[in-house]
Amino acid sequence: MHEINIKAFCFNPFRENTYLMWNRAGECILVDPSPYTDEESDSLFSYISDKQLKPKEIWLTHGHFDHVYGVARIVREYSTPVRMHPDDKVILENDHIFAASVLLDAPDSSFKTLDLEDGEVLDALPDSPFKVIWTPGHTPGSVCFLDSTDKVMLSGDTLFAGTIGRTDHMGGDYDQEIVSVMDKLMGLPGDIDVLPGHGGMTSIADERTHNPFLQPFNEPETEILP
Repeated sequence: MHEINIKAFCFNPFRENTYLMWNRAGECILVDPSPYTDEESDSLFSYISDKQLKPKEIWLTHGHFDHVYGVARIVREYSTPVRMHPDDKVILENDHIFAASVLLDAPDSSFKTLDLEDGEVLDALPDSPFKVIWTPGHTPGSVCFLDSTDKVMLSGDTLFAGTIGRTDHMGGDYDQEIVSVMDKLMGLPGDIDVLPGHGGMTSIADERTHNPFLQPFNEPETEILP
């Protein structure tokens, strides 16, 4: 039985997945909240209000502009702490440049962040602790959030259905990305559901066997004997 509820919103021109997670007590976490327009922001705040949820924290898988558009307003509204890996502070500081390069408004990046550490367990939702997995490559401070109890992982832009995060922006490193995915994610149980920062849900098993970027690892889940 799942101890956690998860609602996905698709926001901003990059179709970024914002995740709202809450428990039976109505305590909630926002992961990469990034509504861009007033209408998108209103839809998120209305959902929180209608469900009578109590935002406790914001977690960032990384600092790219398309994942942080809504952070500052949420902090102002709910006084929520923001958790992010410190290696992505340089990304956050340059988000105005990234946004301008694609003709979008710069996000308000004035909020402060609390440092995430590799292996740290986040217990803001006590019955559903999440482990921080540092997965540098897409950005220096990219992380995934793994809830082994509910068998779900939020992968940000590290791992998608059938692909991996791009590494051609500032701080990206393809070799590091492959090592992160292969060494830290592909050994997880196959029945872990993966909720990425863009696109649809997948699973560790599906990516092990079908992701073309992980071809050396691709093999059937069970050996078929002759």
